[in-house]
Amino acid sequence: MKLSEWVESQLPRLIDEVPARIAKDIDFYREGEVVSRADLRQSVEQNMRSMVAALREPAHGQDHSMAELTGRRRARQGAPLPELLRAYRTGFAALWELLAEWGRRTPDRAVIDTVLSAATRVWQLSDEYAIALTEAYRSTTAEMLVEREQRRSALVEALLAGEPGPDAPPWEVPKLLGLPSDADHIVVAAETVGPADPSLPGIEQRLAERGIPSAWQLTPTAQTGLVSLRPEQFSQVIELLRQSASARTGVSPVFRAWGETPRALRLACAALHRLPEGHAGVNVLGAGPLAGLVARDPDEGRRIARQVLGPVLDLPGEERAVLLGTLRAWLDHDGSAERAAERLYVHANTVRYRLRRLQDLTGRSLTQPGAIADLVVAMEAVRSDRSG
Repeated sequence: MKLSEWVESQLPRLIDEVPARIAKDIDFYREGEVVSRADLRQSVEQNMRSMVAALREPAHGQDHSMAELTGRRRARQGAPLPELLRAYRTGFAALWELLAEWGRRTPDRAVIDTVLSAATRVWQLSDEYAIALTEAYRSTTAEMLVEREQRRSALVEALLAGEPGPDAPPWEVPKLLGLPSDADHIVVAAETVGPADPSLPGIEQRLAERGIPSAWQLTPTAQTGLVSLRPEQFSQVIELLRQSASARTGVSPVFRAWGETPRALRLACAALHRLPEGHAGVNVLGAGPLAGLVARDPDEGRRIARQVLGPVLDLPGEERAVLLGTLRAWLDHDGSAERAAERLYVHANTVRYRLRRLQDLTGRSLTQPGAIADLVVAMEAVRSDRSG
C-alpha cells in the first residue's frame, strides 16, 4: 500500500482524535461555547481531507479554500486567532505523527525517503495553510469592523432623525449603541475639515478612556455625535472638544429623553452656525428655552436685540460692556441690586445708577414685567450672537 493510501485509510482515526486533542489542550475549545464540538469536528474533517488530498496530489496543495473558509468562519464567531492557529498546528502535528508511524512500521530506505519527502510537504503545507487562514481571518475582521461602524452610524442616524425603524424601538437603539438611558445626553455637531475628514479625530476613543460613552456618525460634510454623561462630566467633555476641534463645532443643551434627540441636533447645528466660517472652536448652547428659541432663528434674535437694546449697543465698547454686564448680573440675581453688586465687585448704588441709565437709553422700565421680558429676550439674543 502506498503512503498516501495508508494515510487516507487512517483519516477516520484522525477525525476522531484531532478534535479531542484540540479540546483537551486548548482552553478556548474545551467548553464548546463558541465553537461547538460538532462544528469543530466538521472543520477538522474538512481540513484534514484537504491536507491529505494535497499530499496525494501536489497540485491540490494550491487550493487553500478550506483554510480560508475556516479563518472567515472563526473570525465571525469571535475565536481568537492564536488559538485558531494552535488548533491548526495540532492537526498538522497529528498528520506528521501518522507519517512517522508509517516509517517505523516499514523501516527500509525507500520508505524512509518517502516519509521524509512527505514530512517536508506537510510542514510546507502547514505554513501555506496558516498564512491563508490568517489572511482570511484578518480580512474578515476588517470587514466586520467596517460593518460595525456602518451599523453604528445607521443607529446614530436613526436617533438623530427620530426614526428608529420598525425592528428597533426607540429605547432599544441607545442600548445597541452602548449608551445608558439613565444619564444626561448632548448632541455634538461639527463640520468636517475636508470631505469625510473628521474635525474631531479619535474623539470616541478619547471620551471612552475617561469613562464617557458616545456614538458618532461621519458624512462628507459633518461629524455628529451623541454623548452620554453625568452632570459632573459636562465640563470635562467640553474641554476635550475644545482641545480636539479643528473646525466649527456646536453643542446642544443637555437633555434626558431620547425622544428629544432630533431637537438637540437642530440646536447643536444652530450653535455651530453661530461661529464665524473658518473658525475652529466650540460653541455651547445655553440650557434655557430662550436659548433654543433664539438659536432657531438667529436673524430674528438680532432684530430683537437691535430693537430693544439698540441705543446701548451703539455706545462705545467699554461703556456698552459695562451696562450689558450690569443688566446680565441683575437678571441672573433675580433683580437684586445688592447681589448683582457683589457679583460685579461694586457698590449697590453703582448698579442702580447703571440700571437707570439703561432704562433711559432703552425706554423700558425695570419695574414692568413686559419690559423686563423684552430685555431678557434681547440679552439672550446678544449673548447667543456674541458666542459666535
